[in-house]
Amino acid sequence: MTRALRIHAGPAALAHLRRDGLQPAAVGVIPGAAGGPKGLILGPLDRFLFGEWLPQGGHAVDLVGASIGAWRMATACLDDPVAAFERLERDYIAQDYEVEPGRSRPTPEHVSASFARNLRDFFGGRLGEVLHHPRYRLHIVTSRGRHLLGHEGRWRTPLGYAGAFLTNALRRRAMGAWLERVVFSAPAAGPERGGGLPELPFDPTDYRTRQVPLQADNFMPALQASCSIPFVLQAVHHIPAAPPGAYWDGGITDYHLHLRWRPARGLVLYPHFQRQVIPGWLDKGLRWRHRPTAALDHTIVLSPDPDWVRRLPNGKLPDRTDFPRYGHRLAERMQAWQTAVREAQRLADEFAAWLQRPDPARVEPL
Repeated sequence: MTRALRIHAGPAALAHLRRDGLQPAAVGVIPGAAGGPKGLILGPLDRFLFGEWLPQGGHAVDLVGASIGAWRMATACLDDPVAAFERLERDYIAQDYEVEPGRSRPTPEHVSASFARNLRDFFGGRLGEVLHHPRYRLHIVTSRGRHLLGHEGRWRTPLGYAGAFLTNALRRRAMGAWLERVVFSAPAAGPERGGGLPELPFDPTDYRTRQVPLQADNFMPALQASCSIPFVLQAVHHIPAAPPGAYWDGGITDYHLHLRWRPARGLVLYPHFQRQVIPGWLDKGLRWRHRPTAALDHTIVLSPDPDWVRRLPNGKLPDRTDFPRYGHRLAERMQAWQTAVREAQRLADEFAAWLQRPDPARVEPL
């Protein structure tokens, strides 16, 4: 039988695994990538990690997420994370958006309004659990527009993103002229508690970055902004405590969170839907930016085996192309996604088995 899970590690992480195996206390950071419905495949791993394994450590852990990864990491901070992840899975699979007559897809206004209601229903009345978790420090990554992208508009938005695309193709760091990374960070957890901003678990000098306190009055707009795919949802404006401007999906600047993680934080355990850790959304077509770098030396990536993925419905992970693929056939799309998620239980089962007998031969270089 084809294995579902592949384990890859950077050089420092690989040396650690060969020497000591993997214990919860060794993990200091868990990232959550952007990727829309692909994140569904990680639900069983999320339930195992946050419901059974990580609680054994008792130490502070940084959770860093963009887009669906931000929603996943915020869900991990809720009381009874297993039940919360099960609800996230159900709600995400069942989402459906009305398409107006004469249109091929729902308007950004409609999707944004519906998404905002979903967030309120999911997190309403529970912000204290997220913002003041005794162990987890949540960091929500967003992309703030600058200059032409400082405000959303019919012409300025596509022109601004065209400029960002061209600039990024030349030099990723230069894209900061169009879009900057803004990280909303919850108060420090664990022994560092005190209400102030925690140090980011990565070196932010790789790209234009700001850090903003995550608090009750900006949690919902910050999380919605992190999930606001350009041209699919509207940008979010006027976020309390944050610089003015238009805020979009955190995956634009940090698609897979290929960040310079601080070694002092410990190992980075990364449940991901593929082996490659791509820096930004606009880098998807730039294959030379898909390679590992020294930034990932302390990172362990848990990802599905491509051969196993080809056995899922439609031979792939759930993704946004399934919305037009199935159209109004909601029940068929839900069935395909539910099947994929059921099969993904093997990812969690195989990782749990590996933790019991951590065979270094199973771990491949990242």
